[in-house]
Amino acid sequence: MSDFIPEPPYDRVWNFSAGPSTLPVSVLEQVQRDLFNYKGHGMSVMEMSHRSKIYGQIISNAEATLRRVLKVPDNYSVLFLQGGGTGEFAAAYLNLFASKSVREKQRKLGRQLNCDYLVTGSWSKGGLKEVQRLGGQPNIVLNGVTTVESGEVKYTGLPPVSEWNLGKPEETAFVYYCENETIHGVETPSDFVVDAVDPSVPVICDMSSNMLSRPVDVSRFGAIVAGAQKNMGPAGVTIVIVRKDLLERDDDPEAIRNMPSVLDWCYFDAAGSMPHTPPTFAIYVCGLVFEWVEAQGVEALEKLREARSKLVYDEIDAHPEFFRGSVDKRYRSAMNIVFNLPTPELESKFIAEAGERNMVQLKGHRSLGGIRISLYNAMPLDGARKFVAFMKEFYTQNC
Repeated sequence: MSDFIPEPPYDRVWNFSAGPSTLPVSVLEQVQRDLFNYKGHGMSVMEMSHRSKIYGQIISNAEATLRRVLKVPDNYSVLFLQGGGTGEFAAAYLNLFASKSVREKQRKLGRQLNCDYLVTGSWSKGGLKEVQRLGGQPNIVLNGVTTVESGEVKYTGLPPVSEWNLGKPEETAFVYYCENETIHGVETPSDFVVDAVDPSVPVICDMSSNMLSRPVDVSRFGAIVAGAQKNMGPAGVTIVIVRKDLLERDDDPEAIRNMPSVLDWCYFDAAGSMPHTPPTFAIYVCGLVFEWVEAQGVEALEKLREARSKLVYDEIDAHPEFFRGSVDKRYRSAMNIVFNLPTPELESKFIAEAGERNMVQLKGHRSLGGIRISLYNAMPLDGARKFVAFMKEFYTQNC
């Protein structure tokens, strides 16, 4: 096999950003063609009224394509929202506690229901803090992995299910977790959580950073929330897929008294995601990405994600004393790979020399440091090959 690795087209870089992230070149080319005059309508999508027939077709096509790609059942609503995954920390809690089924369950119990949180890294910890701020009663099912030697909590994997502190189903409103932690590089295996949770309890999953990278059985979730800026499009739009029975409410105005309209899933569902101006251009680009995913096939993208990440992890495992990964191999993310080098000086040198070779956005999150390479759907296998070739070169010169 040839060692030649072609560079990206149009003088582009290998963009390993954790988000906003690289988009498929064919999607960018389509955006460029449409930018000044969308399909002969004499204006850009950025200039269109969201109430126009043209834009109505754009958003309805985007939803229909996503439904096909993920095989979303008819008893689920698909919403295009604003506020990012962080906004959904609050929205998930507020909407679930406003739902008729949860309120009936709470009345039967005679006190406020708990909500179960699996804390596997920074983003699930953010969700936990938000529900605490709003006055919820979270039950921490797990909080990373506790080291035997020091008792320190580290976000490097998940403990065995037998050690989870799941609440009693009759006392629990929902279970919340983040499937892929972009900062710590921890990814929960498919179905791992839903297999452990009583089916009567809705599971709310943040799939912001691995959505569309592998098949998912939507029917096993109460709701899936995801910011678009990793695998689905540009920043500015958040997608929620929610089971319709969780949108049912009783007539008590107290149910939504403290819920802002911009976080109210029912408010958006009733208006087809457009009770007011949505992020029109971002949704349009997402629609193009959904079409690209449909053409590739989610199963094929899953094989690609595994092939890309395997290349990098194999090189890390070949020189563990130099490329220092700390995540348990069972939970290593295929989307965000994090590791350290022996010294901060070597890490700075690695990032600088990678930049000279057309590879950018490799600095680890400010809270952890080190190196982070993000391998989302639009990153071709050649990008991972290019990175691994540089890893080999850097190791030889600096070990």
